[in-house]
Amino acid sequence: MKKNLLKSKLKQIFLKHKLSNKHAELCSNYLIKAEILEAKGHGLARLKMYCDRIKAKVINPNPEIKIKKISSSISYINADNSIGFVSADIGIKQAIKNAKKTGIGLVAIKKSGHYGLSSFYAEQAVNNRLMVFCFTNAPAALAPHGAKKSLFGTNPICFGVPTGKVPFIYDASTSMINRGTIRRADKLGLKIPYGVALNTKGKITTNAKEALKGTQLPIAGFKGSGLAWMVDILSGVFTGSSHGGKTKDPFDDFSGPQNMGHLFITINPKIFIGDRFVKEMQKNIKLVKKLPKAKGFSNILYPGERKNKTYKKNLNKDISIPKKILREMEILNAK
Repeated sequence: MKKNLLKSKLKQIFLKHKLSNKHAELCSNYLIKAEILEAKGHGLARLKMYCDRIKAKVINPNPEIKIKKISSSISYINADNSIGFVSADIGIKQAIKNAKKTGIGLVAIKKSGHYGLSSFYAEQAVNNRLMVFCFTNAPAALAPHGAKKSLFGTNPICFGVPTGKVPFIYDASTSMINRGTIRRADKLGLKIPYGVALNTKGKITTNAKEALKGTQLPIAGFKGSGLAWMVDILSGVFTGSSHGGKTKDPFDDFSGPQNMGHLFITINPKIFIGDRFVKEMQKNIKLVKKLPKAKGFSNILYPGERKNKTYKKNLNKDISIPKKILREMEILNAK
């Protein structure tokens, strides 16, 4: 489907679900961008979920988002159970504003929901020549090291920094694959890779439905579990949001809002070494790229390069939409 047509349809759907024109536009843009980046687990496969939650009144389509100034550098946002795209977009813009004023911005967000890819927000900061960290918690999907029951989310860690060229943006979940990929596989009847999830009996499964009922595996064993715990503290405990497995699953639990937390940290990279920063970053990247290549590698990419190439490759292409999701869109647009 042509992107202009898709955007029009998505915006119409969000408007029918009582979002403002501005918020409908923002949410549509983010879903389309996820598709362009081939992060399909965060794209159109989630549209019905957002709409169902609005209809169930556990996402507020017209929130009164309040920004509390703690200091010139620090802000605390009550998202009023908004759709995550909206609150996170406001949050990162506030963090950018704070960092430009004082050199560092710290923004905590509570009473929010799923906000898509962390790189969406990191990119905004990097485009403003800032260094950035983005954290968000998520519903229980990972078992802590030594436990057999899921408690932590797939809690992503995202870091971005300007390079003067393609932004360096590392955005990765603390699970072997993100949960959105498994959700999409379940929706479309696809298998998931071997070795990324266990079923309820603790055995490795490639069945998406079994994986959703079981538990996902963290990256690097106990190290990944520790990182997921760290993000749960930063974006859950620290922000006054749900944590410790209390974040509601957006697809399965409509008993109330998710109350997810996000934390953005923005830093002016010039505060210590001034204009030398970008030059030193470029030198750092060159040193890595000049290293002898391992077998099967013709180039060493830094985080963000592959995603940038994917974006450029797909930017002018039509977006392929599975029939099941097209049907969902038709139904949502008819309501």
